[in-house]
Amino acid sequence: MNHLVMAPVLLPLLGGVLLLFLPGTRLPLAARDGGHIRNAGAVSDLARALGLALVAAQALAALALMREVSDGATLVYAVGNWAAPFGILLVADRLSAWMLVITALLALFALLHAARGTDAAGRYFHVLFQWQLLGLNGAFLTGDLFNLFVFFEILLIASYALLLHGPHGIGARERTRAGLHFVVVNLLGSSLFLFAVGTLYGVLGTLNMADLAVKAAATPPENLGLVRAAGLLLFGVFALKAALLPFYLWLPGAYAGASAPVAALFAIMTKVGAYSILRVSTLIFGAEGGPVAGLIAPWLLPLALATLAVGMLGVLAASRLRRQIAYLVVASVGSLLAAFGLGGAAGIGAGLYYLPHSTFATAALFLLADLIARRRGALDDRLDPGPVIPGAVGLGAVFFVAAVAVVGLPPLSGFLGKFMLLRAALGHPALPWVMAVVLGGGLLGLIALARSGSLLFYRPEAEAETLGAAPPGFWDLLPPIGLLALVLGLTLWAGPISEAATATAHQLLHPQGYIQAVLGEAPAADPGAAPGSGGNP
Repeated sequence: MNHLVMAPVLLPLLGGVLLLFLPGTRLPLAARDGGHIRNAGAVSDLARALGLALVAAQALAALALMREVSDGATLVYAVGNWAAPFGILLVADRLSAWMLVITALLALFALLHAARGTDAAGRYFHVLFQWQLLGLNGAFLTGDLFNLFVFFEILLIASYALLLHGPHGIGARERTRAGLHFVVVNLLGSSLFLFAVGTLYGVLGTLNMADLAVKAAATPPENLGLVRAAGLLLFGVFALKAALLPFYLWLPGAYAGASAPVAALFAIMTKVGAYSILRVSTLIFGAEGGPVAGLIAPWLLPLALATLAVGMLGVLAASRLRRQIAYLVVASVGSLLAAFGLGGAAGIGAGLYYLPHSTFATAALFLLADLIARRRGALDDRLDPGPVIPGAVGLGAVFFVAAVAVVGLPPLSGFLGKFMLLRAALGHPALPWVMAVVLGGGLLGLIALARSGSLLFYRPEAEAETLGAAPPGFWDLLPPIGLLALVLGLTLWAGPISEAATATAHQLLHPQGYIQAVLGEAPAADPGAAPGSGGNP
């Protein structure tokens, strides 16, 4: 077994425990001071340094893991050396390694922003941040449905507390209200998850995903109704986690009310649901699923297009910048799952290329919105004309690049991702709908963000004076600029990255390698990969 597979789980687990007992981790509540948050003193610098070091180590481990699986190999780690399907297995393939890298890079810049003082606005921030990463990384690596439920609960429990993180009196009521909705909806989803898992176990006698793929394909007719019902219930749970229509209503309030680094990290949380949909739809309910083949496919594309349309209408109607960005997250989920819903290597590959772009772009906007809101006084993030923002030139330039990226205008990776999506839709019966919704949604997003940029930076009140807060410095702008630099990297290396995404799609569409790696001898390389497409993303 390759022990590297355990690193993305062990690092945040042990790091969070260490931070829990580290002096200075329990930071006192802080208050705003001139657009900044007064931090908690020198002792907390150790917690911040350790937190950043842990996330950097997770990024290195994820990159090393990606290199190990770049040839199409599937790595399996049996915890306690218990063989499948009875033991707890962690499985790393191209898809899980890709998700780990995206998560670690996102977390690194979110934590850099938090280290500027946001982490001092509540207690146990760094502990919860690490355990949120534990849940995310575990969800991407686990090889069975029950442990997927366990890691879901870990990341959700951490997210409940992180959502409430923030100073008293500044949006505390909104955070509490959004947190209550978030908890209730996700507890309902967790309950339904258990029903689905219990039904599958009762009928098929296993929860190991590779073993489920084998046994679901051989489901006898008398059990087919129960398996189909459990599969659709599972899809509903994952759709709720991904904020797919009609289960998206919890997201705008929760993401808009969270502190900036938490909202930025939450940009990957909807992708956990999308990842789960992709994993089970190709492994268990894929083309080789026998009587349950294609169970999810008829539902995914229509719901995804509807989610994209509703998300962009929300972007256009939003009256606050953070809420507008939250609806951009909803719209990005629609675009991502529309690509997955098209099926085939071209559609899934387009989605896997678009996934990091949408994550980094929306996270950068959340961090930027925080910098803007701190410098607008009582207006906060309301999309109303106000005083000239200190540092408006720099903030406006970064906002412009982020808006171009998230809307999907050329030449950045958002345009390339949507072009790949539309190209994958050629020949599909739903092509007119895909073209209309994707292009129409992009137009609505362009109108909405152009209006927001104009109100924030180019239409100040004629008689208003410049606010007294200091303009953002280099270290303030570094996190959003760093995330946008990753978007630029996706653009500059679009060729090899899109080839790697297509190779990942081929591996998912030919799950025999995954099944053999988990249940028996793994092949040396992915037999379904396209020739010459096995590059390292």
